[in-house]
Amino acid sequence: MARLRKFCSYRRLERPYTRISKYRKKSYIKINPNCKIVKFDMGEASKKFPFSLALVSKTDLQIRHEALESARKTSNRILEKVLGKTGYFMRVRVYPYHILRENPLASGAGADRMSTGMAKAFGKPIGIAAQVKKGQPVFSIDVEKKNLTTARLALKRASYKLPNSYAIEVVQSPEKQKNN
Repeated sequence: MARLRKFCSYRRLERPYTRISKYRKKSYIKINPNCKIVKFDMGEASKKFPFSLALVSKTDLQIRHEALESARKTSNRILEKVLGKTGYFMRVRVYPYHILRENPLASGAGADRMSTGMAKAFGKPIGIAAQVKKGQPVFSIDVEKKNLTTARLALKRASYKLPNSYAIEVVQSPEKQKNN
């Protein structure tokens, strides 16, 4: 089974090398890999909750779609188990548009006959990633006041699955602030 390449080579936000050809159809990436994030909205979407928590990035980085799906599953499992399906509303706030490419370089016997080296180094698509800026929310959870600790735990567990470090911000809804 093919292993995922270490993500440290893709983590930084950089503009990818774009191939400019005399022929327009050769300037594009031919294959768009499927997004592994199954759901972007979970829980009770129609209900208005007084508190909103957000998992905010502390740096600029790229997050692979496998990592986003893993973090989503982990936090959603905690929320569903404790609060039920109607006690929260969770949303994935980023979408992986950025296509990651890799120029596979072979090593070993006969590699010189297979490889083109750096002559045709445009690369094959291997996955997709979301580009996240500093201060941008990655996940958000809306809950009641009594469920704030559970939502905070869910976001903390999600941050363990993602690269880099994150902060959890709690915001009270404007309607609730007017009543107090």
